[in-house]
Amino acid sequence: MKKIGSYFVMLGACVLAGCSKPMPDLLTSPDKQLHVKVFVTEQNTLAYAVDRAAQPVILESDLGLELTAADFTRGVAIESQSSITPVTDDYSMRVGKKSKIAYRANEQTFVINNAQQQKLNVTFRVSNDGVAFRYAVTDPVIAQKQFVKETTSFNVAATAKAWLQPMAVAQTGWSNTNPSYEEHYQSAVSAGTESTLKQGWVFPALFNAADHWLAISETGMDGTWHGSHLQLGEKPGEYTIAPPQTPEVFISGSGEKGALLANASGTFESPWRIIALGSLAQLMESTLGTDLAAPAIPVDYGFIKPGHSSWSWAILKDDFTTFDVQKKFIDYAADMHWDYTLIDADWDKKIGYEKLQELVDYAAEKNIGVLVWYNSSGDWNETPYSPKSQLITHEQRVAEFSRLQKIGVKGVKIDFFGGDGQSFMQYYIDILQDAAAHHLLVNFHGATLPRGWQRTYPNLMTMESIKGFEFTTFSQADQDPVAAHVVTALFARNLFDPMDYTPMAFGDIPNIKRVTENSFELAESVLMISGIQHFAEIPEGMATAPEYVKDFLRELPREWDDVKFIDGYPGKFVVLARKAGDAWYIAGINAEAENKILNFDLNFAGDKPGILITSGDTERSFVQQEINSKTPQTITLRPSAGFVMVLK
Repeated sequence: MKKIGSYFVMLGACVLAGCSKPMPDLLTSPDKQLHVKVFVTEQNTLAYAVDRAAQPVILESDLGLELTAADFTRGVAIESQSSITPVTDDYSMRVGKKSKIAYRANEQTFVINNAQQQKLNVTFRVSNDGVAFRYAVTDPVIAQKQFVKETTSFNVAATAKAWLQPMAVAQTGWSNTNPSYEEHYQSAVSAGTESTLKQGWVFPALFNAADHWLAISETGMDGTWHGSHLQLGEKPGEYTIAPPQTPEVFISGSGEKGALLANASGTFESPWRIIALGSLAQLMESTLGTDLAAPAIPVDYGFIKPGHSSWSWAILKDDFTTFDVQKKFIDYAADMHWDYTLIDADWDKKIGYEKLQELVDYAAEKNIGVLVWYNSSGDWNETPYSPKSQLITHEQRVAEFSRLQKIGVKGVKIDFFGGDGQSFMQYYIDILQDAAAHHLLVNFHGATLPRGWQRTYPNLMTMESIKGFEFTTFSQADQDPVAAHVVTALFARNLFDPMDYTPMAFGDIPNIKRVTENSFELAESVLMISGIQHFAEIPEGMATAPEYVKDFLRELPREWDDVKFIDGYPGKFVVLARKAGDAWYIAGINAEAENKILNFDLNFAGDKPGILITSGDTERSFVQQEINSKTPQTITLRPSAGFVMVLK
């Protein structure tokens, strides 16, 4: 065992010579199930390990940060460690799996010295559902703090299984739009399996090691740091933090390239590295991804309205972004009692600002808000769609957002970002702040992972960051594995952050054989978390659904108060319950090749009558029946089928 744990060395000295001072407390979760050890190895590097229920889960793993003017990756010592203090944070969110959240954790900060006696603070927080840590360099002697590398690693058992989405190679894909977190998952692969695209994996990364489930990610991005991802380490089961690729930088209107890596002249503080840890139910009910995010900025909450939206482009594509079609989709949204209609790319050319005003006014008469699409990009990709390059500078955004606000537009969908470099992270935040100032909701597409931004910027409704429904309309190769892809995404991508997958189709998809049953599609409306749920189905497809299905979608809550994981396994099946007010909505889907028999009780809902909607005799049909929460349920799902329940 090649390590010298500071705690264990002190313990040995006490045993031999006796101690006049009390030993420092071990850093544990409030329920004492999680235990973190921070120590210096024989090689004089910093390391940590995490146990759960006295079993090792994160094996000895590296900590360390190197700047151009300070190296904390070797030759270090623990100068001191603070007392352990409780952390209490109660907050509310409009977008997420829970509306009122209570975060409780224990915190300890370790002061690290390097050979030059420069100082690094490493702060750990341990809650009942996971571990978080971050680096901070506050030493005023280090004037300019420029990131060089981070040696953080996560070392899991070599026998662990992993569900990982590969990071794409920058400047590849359609019109050079990668990376945009739009790849198929490598599912249930052995720890240590190389990424199919050789660039590592995006967050969140999901692992199963014996009885322990882990989800690794980061949160608390303030624009000063770059977005990171994982890559393979040198040990079996080891994953290390990787920086963005060289091309992933913002390019200004004048062609100047922004920063790739983190830098600061004052306090230099990393995002929180988070490890959600526990049973599968604990992970699925965890809010760790927002617990460590910064509190909400001051904002007028009057314009923030989560909801449901009609959207023509998902199935009809470019040629239908016209005035008459969008007016029809406003009528469709009104008939479904939804909240918005999204008008997609090239609206400025095919409809124009003057006619957009007419659509906004017409929609307002029906209590429907209008959302419009923008192309984020300057010269970092070759995308042709417009409005393009109108949001690059603060001055441009103020002009454009002021115009939209005057017209009465409720929000913007902004597409085709260029990566995870520090300058891009700042660009996202600049957009969110300027949009909030003009009472505009935001949806980012072709984008990075939200990383808890929905807490800090309440006008952020959703982000794509997933190989969504639209891909299943492009090729049969993307359609065929969609059931397993969706189930995996619910355990990984949608675990903490809103996901604009744009679900649900009941009718045909042009030139594609849809493989999911209509009941599977309906269940997505409950299972997927998105501040604005953009439904892919068009009026003609919705017309094939029975009235009780339409009524279900009309009454579907826009916000959720609580979540309960009932059953499931990544890539195979899932059953979740979501609470809104006094009502419980339960949904499940089966991604396996065989029928799935589900047995569960609903006692958590109290004594409530309800309805069950699931597949009828055919893939495209439904059947409804009355149920009661006091009666145990047995449901048989065919492959690629699903169900929804309402108890109230």
